[in-house]
This record gives sequence, structure tokens and C-alpha cells, in this order.
Amino acid sequence: MLTITQALYDQIVAHARKDHPDEACGVVAGPAGSDRPERFIPMLNAAMSPTFYEFDSGDLLKLYRELDDRDEEPVVIYHSHTATEAHPSRTDISYANEPGAHYVLVSTADTDGLGEFQFRSFRIVDGEVAEEEVRVVAAY
Repeated sequence: MLTITQALYDQIVAHARKDHPDEACGVVAGPAGSDRPERFIPMLNAAMSPTFYEFDSGDLLKLYRELDDRDEEPVVIYHSHTATEAHPSRTDISYANEPGAHYVLVSTADTDGLGEFQFRSFRIVDGEVAEEEVRVVAAY
């Protein structure tokens, strides 16, 4: 299960809406080994595409150095889908290389009649996808 604060949830959704119609992407870092997302880090989608996201390689290198210096890890890796449901694509699955991370997808398309976005979380390990419950809390 992903437990995330309302503030972080709202920041991820706001980023997805802001970058629409392109996919938004980013990371929420937390203390190494804690499984607690704390620090919101929006990233630039270097692909600038409505159907694909790619972290800028320079930004990603800088991010991992910063995480290392702060004894943090990527607890949540998020991106948006602009025209499809919030479920990992084959490409998303093939690029998932953080087995301990929660992969959050936000859909900015109203694909299910439930409103303009979906917020879902998945674990992706060795190509296997498992959806998990998301619990939004006021604070930890």
C-alpha cells in the first residue's frame, strides 16, 4: 500500500494537470529504507510528448547524486497519461527499474466517467505489475 499525504497527492495531480496535454513526470523522495514519500521533485519531460515521458539524463544524474547526498531514495516515481487510463503501458513496464518504488500514474483523461483524473499506484518488479491501495492522509 502507498501511504501519501494529501499535500503530496495534490502536488502530483496539479503537476499532471499543468503539463497536460504532455505527460508530466517526477519523483517523490523519502529517507532511504523508510517507504515514506516526503519531498516532491517535479521533473521535466524531455520527450515533451502527450504519449511518452522521459527524464532528462542530466537532470536524472543530478537527482540521483542529490538523493545519495541526502540519504534518500525515490519512494514514488510518477507520470501522467493524457488520453488513456492510469495503468502502466508496456513501455512504462519495460523502463521500471526501481523495484522498491511505488509507480504512480495519474490520468488527465476522463476515461471512466469518474472525473477528469485517476490516481493509481503500482509495484512493478521484473516486468510484473501489481496495483496497490492508495491511502491519503493529512500527515504522517
